[in-house]
Amino acid sequence: MHVYKKNYMKKENILITGAAGFIGFNLTNLLISETYNIYGLDNINDYYDVNLKYARLKELGINRNDISDNIPIKSDKFNNFTFIKSNLENYDFIVKFISEGNFDYVINLAAQAGVRYSIENPRVYLKSNIDGFLSILEGCKQGKIKHLIYASTSSVYGLNTTMPLSENQSTEHPISLYAATKKANEMMAHTYSHLFNLPTTGLRFFTVYGPWGRPDMALFLFTKSILENKPISVFNHGNMIRDFTYVLDIVESIKKLLKKPPVKNINWDTYKPNPKSSIAPYRIYNIGNSNPVPLIEYIKHLEIALDKKAIYNFLDIQPGDVPATHADIQDLDNYIKYRPKISVKEGIQNFVNWYLIWNKIKFN
Repeated sequence: MHVYKKNYMKKENILITGAAGFIGFNLTNLLISETYNIYGLDNINDYYDVNLKYARLKELGINRNDISDNIPIKSDKFNNFTFIKSNLENYDFIVKFISEGNFDYVINLAAQAGVRYSIENPRVYLKSNIDGFLSILEGCKQGKIKHLIYASTSSVYGLNTTMPLSENQSTEHPISLYAATKKANEMMAHTYSHLFNLPTTGLRFFTVYGPWGRPDMALFLFTKSILENKPISVFNHGNMIRDFTYVLDIVESIKKLLKKPPVKNINWDTYKPNPKSSIAPYRIYNIGNSNPVPLIEYIKHLEIALDKKAIYNFLDIQPGDVPATHADIQDLDNYIKYRPKISVKEGIQNFVNWYLIWNKIKFN
């Protein structure tokens, strides 16, 4: 007689930093239905309306009245989600939390975002994006994490205008401090990959948009102004091209990358070093729609979704902005067999549907 024993597999643990943020929330919302224990961390700062951040957390079963600094709380909606409010710059706490937390994977989406804001508030970016990322790296090293995925940005390409933008190309000329801190993150990650054999994957996001987005994003600002019959600020006189990428395509890509940590590239040439990989377990990927759209066309789709015309205020290009982006995503597609699927037309309509509910606005 055969006796069959049920195979109880231990759930893997994932830490997602920036879980109350735009991409972090959408990723948590996606992975929470999988067989993982999810831990979300966020400092809930006031860079933009904290009510939106708390609303995202509420969707995940976290009540704002239950939140205290550095104290984990369980979701009352999902039994595999735990949230903790903390700052990445709190080095000793974060390193201990990660190294002793029995995490299998860490996805770092916490950062001070915004190109223009970095011009006015540079020190904030160094604290959050440099000091905070060091806490992540050290915690991952000590905790022997299987795979660290972290957010970079298409802004690292800076003055590079060779399109499409490829991971093979130079990123030595960023034009905003925000981009410079993200470039520094990539170099810091490589150092830890090389010295401590920590598998790290950096993701260069291209103009992410969609439901639950940040209020400082163009689509959010445009929608608000159009509905309020106010002019929209259109920089570079409308001659901007962006590789707009829908947020669910971003998080689906991260999901597929999670269990595919990079390995050492044994064919990497130290005499002709390619910046996208290394003899260390280190990799950089673009994540974009790879179908760039003129900003004017983007706004036209928004006008159709809102059934309302915009009032245009054309302005010069802003310091730190680049006139065009276009992602080469062939490397990512080859690795995870996934390409973004949501068109700008569909993505904008999805955003508008969410925005109208969020703001309780209804057409008359």
